[in-house]
Amino acid sequence: MLFIRCRRIAIIGAFSAGTLLLTATPALAHVTVHSDAAAPGAYALLTFRVPTERDDASTTALQVNFPTDTPIASVSVQPHEGWTFKVTTTKLATPIVTHDGSIDSAVSQVTWTADSAETAIKPGEFDQFAVSAGPLPDTTSLSFPALQTYSDGQVVKWIETALPGAAEPAHPAPTLRLAVASTSAPASGDTSNTTALALSIAALVVAAAVAAYSAIERRWRRRAVAAREDPAGRL
Repeated sequence: MLFIRCRRIAIIGAFSAGTLLLTATPALAHVTVHSDAAAPGAYALLTFRVPTERDDASTTALQVNFPTDTPIASVSVQPHEGWTFKVTTTKLATPIVTHDGSIDSAVSQVTWTADSAETAIKPGEFDQFAVSAGPLPDTTSLSFPALQTYSDGQVVKWIETALPGAAEPAHPAPTLRLAVASTSAPASGDTSNTTALALSIAALVVAAAVAAYSAIERRWRRRAVAAREDPAGRL
């Protein structure tokens, strides 16, 4: 009986794992954006990962649209061997104010195109395209709607937005989550001052303890000397 139960548990576990894998696999085929250092006000390397989902065509182009409601002041494209890129800028309704002055236009679109069939992203493969961007706007996430073009002319639009509480759409827009700056950590100067104050207090406590111990030790020594000189206690 125990063997049968263990076997049932193993079968159920294997079936659950397989179901999870099957449901997770389509998500791995999405066009996505990644960064290890994305935070408001910072510069970051943004990497757009592009898999070819089809088994009968190659990916020949990728068009990424950058947000203009929360624009990024500076975007530099990393060259990609076998591909050319085109950068499109747009005039901003509200200029971006930076340390170097006001910026009234920003990158709104970057398009990468394969130079030939040999450099296109073939079935079962993926490729990555990178940009350096910043300072990133003060927001929690950035959406980059993208269009993926196949060698037969099909265009897959990765532009859908997931509604709160709803399941992920079939073609979600690449979305980058930005790290939230911690407000509880003290500034470096405050940390230094706090550390110095703590050390000073600790030194005063130690000094007071040493002084008290020395005073007690001297008192006991005087009593011991007095006891030796006047054993009868006449002093």
